[in-house]
Amino acid sequence: MQLDIPAGEFAGYIFDLDGTLVDTMPLHYQAWRDALREFGLDRDLDIDLFYSLGGVPAMQVADIFNRHHGTDFDPLGLRDAKEHKFTRLLPTAPLIRPVVEFARKMALTHPVSVASGGPRDVVLHTLEIKELASLFAVVVSANDVQQGKPAPDTFLLAAQQMGVPPAQCLVFEDAELGIQAAEAAGMRWVKVNSQTR
Repeated sequence: MQLDIPAGEFAGYIFDLDGTLVDTMPLHYQAWRDALREFGLDRDLDIDLFYSLGGVPAMQVADIFNRHHGTDFDPLGLRDAKEHKFTRLLPTAPLIRPVVEFARKMALTHPVSVASGGPRDVVLHTLEIKELASLFAVVVSANDVQQGKPAPDTFLLAAQQMGVPPAQCLVFEDAELGIQAAEAAGMRWVKVNSQTR
């Protein structure tokens, strides 16, 4: 994978987690699919719908899946079942090495952070299990903001906690909604093409 880093000087670097630092998106799909089946959905989860929601907080995703499928599954219960299944799959997720290596290099001289639409406990667990926790002093999750991506809140809070003006941050993202969030925050971005379907 070739990272297309824009020219210019940046004072801080913000990394999405799922699909950007760690190739977890296929595992998230499997966990949502299996949780929906467990709750009674009689067909597979639409993979294009799933990938279109990259970066959206899990509770919102559960609501969207209910609307899409005409179901009324308990969103909190569905999310919890999905996260339980995902946590069991997580050790098999590979790092996205070019992005991780870039983050390690930048962390030697610049502030770096994680800004994810995932629940805080799952984000921290992912960073721990993939041995990335010590790299990122700043971690922003869905629990820390009122509005998730594509709103700019997640990235703006990461920039604030790093002490870097938004315009001087570079965001690494795999999802279209995350890129919209970076643009709304006034930040330049790098698209990470890691989707394996």
